[in-house]
Amino acid sequence: AGSQLQGTAGVPRQSRRRKSLAIAYEAGQGEGAEPRRARWEPPRWREQLQRIREMRSSRDAPVDEMGVHRCYDSSAPPEVMRYQVLLALMLSSQTKDQVTSAAMLRLRRRGLTVDSVLQMDEESLGQIIYPVGFWRNKVKYIKQTTAILKQKYGGDIPSTVEELVQLPGVGPKMAHLAMHIAWDSVAGIAVDTHVHRISNRLKWVKKETKNPEQTRLALEEWLPRDLWKEINWLLVGFGQQTCLPVNPRCSQCLNQDICPAAKRL
Repeated sequence: AGSQLQGTAGVPRQSRRRKSLAIAYEAGQGEGAEPRRARWEPPRWREQLQRIREMRSSRDAPVDEMGVHRCYDSSAPPEVMRYQVLLALMLSSQTKDQVTSAAMLRLRRRGLTVDSVLQMDEESLGQIIYPVGFWRNKVKYIKQTTAILKQKYGGDIPSTVEELVQLPGVGPKMAHLAMHIAWDSVAGIAVDTHVHRISNRLKWVKKETKNPEQTRLALEEWLPRDLWKEINWLLVGFGQQTCLPVNPRCSQCLNQDICPAAKRL
């Protein structure tokens, strides 16, 4: 993966105008002086992250082979590519990567552009994307969103999270992934059910979070920004192969000895 671990947690520089600002010392520094606003971070998270990188090094999870980043036509014009990324994300909600990938392939065979989807009736669109999860609702969202893109954005997709989440059928996770994949911009962490589940199991959140959006906010408080893009890819694949929702394969996990949720034999 592209990001590199930082040696120390980021510490704000002291203001030249306000000399009294406390410095957040790392553990073992500062001769016992306690900082006023030391940034919280989970114990041993760097070890846990590095071991997850090792487990993901073969890149053979479904997300690696059939994830959204592989569903669009990379030879298409940029605005068409970005539109295909957004559609793949809309289809992927509560749907396995294999099913999303197959649906996108069928759509691309029909010529997947804003204009081609606008010309398609809902019944035909539904037949093409079936059996993605909640396909009937997604047909409506895709038609509505595509019309908005044509009218308001000239056939392209918005370039901010704030505008993306205003589109029908587009949530925060999709918006952040669209920024990552389509615009190569990191505005936040994309948190799906895998990232949400694993973050809670590893105690990467101060207290248990109830949903992915709470998890995103909790992670962004402490996780170094240069890891924001990588963390989704790492944890999704890890969640697909090892840290499963039911009956996680703890015996095969390199983090078994340092995971708070591990089932130790």
